[in-house]
Amino acid sequence: MKTIAILLAAGQGKRMQSDVKKQYILIQGKPVLYYPLKVLQDSFIDEIILVSSPGEEAFLKKEFVERYGFDKVKKIVPGGKERYHSVAYGLNAIDTCDYCFIHDGARPFLSEAILERTLEAVKKYQACVAAMPVKDTIKIVDEEGFATLTPRRDLVWMMQTPQVFAYPLIHGAYRMLLEKEQELLEQGMKITDDAMVIETFTDQKVKMVEGSYENIKITTPEDIPMAENIQKNRMQNLE
Repeated sequence: MKTIAILLAAGQGKRMQSDVKKQYILIQGKPVLYYPLKVLQDSFIDEIILVSSPGEEAFLKKEFVERYGFDKVKKIVPGGKERYHSVAYGLNAIDTCDYCFIHDGARPFLSEAILERTLEAVKKYQACVAAMPVKDTIKIVDEEGFATLTPRRDLVWMMQTPQVFAYPLIHGAYRMLLEKEQELLEQGMKITDDAMVIETFTDQKVKMVEGSYENIKITTPEDIPMAENIQKNRMQNLE
């Protein structure tokens, strides 16, 4: 069994309002991207494909792969305009594997436990996503902002990463996505995660697997103090 992780580090971080890209912002003295790389390096994952912003391949090789000894990173490939382009380029860089783990580099608090749970699930279901039940009531609204529906809270989950799939399944679904990309754009459809690609182009159901409420994505300035506290507590628990 061969497992490969695609780690996405090509985001521009426009909502961060910072000159420093979110994956390079320091959390307790180390860049955000360091943390998921470290977990993947120390895990059962066989290889890592790092997807960078175009032109930053040499920087990532020097400042992350060589500096920290992340020798499981076998390829660094440039990303694309949208997240799904970056994932597609990562998938195309894989020669062969059984299962593919797709993780956002802006989610620093990946854990071995999440990787183990998603591995067991993907073996059984072929497609799974780390996710957590929402804590708040959710409202569906119309285009003018008026509430139209209140879904049952126990049936609503927040998607996280990693999102994990049998490689032939996700590779084929992404190939279909790129073939029909223009048609989907004209329909106003936006692809926001990998599970959506599976849902749109295959009949495969996607299983929700427990992630963690700490598995946050660094997106806006408010996320930085939260991330600092999470990492500080983790470091204290190791002492």
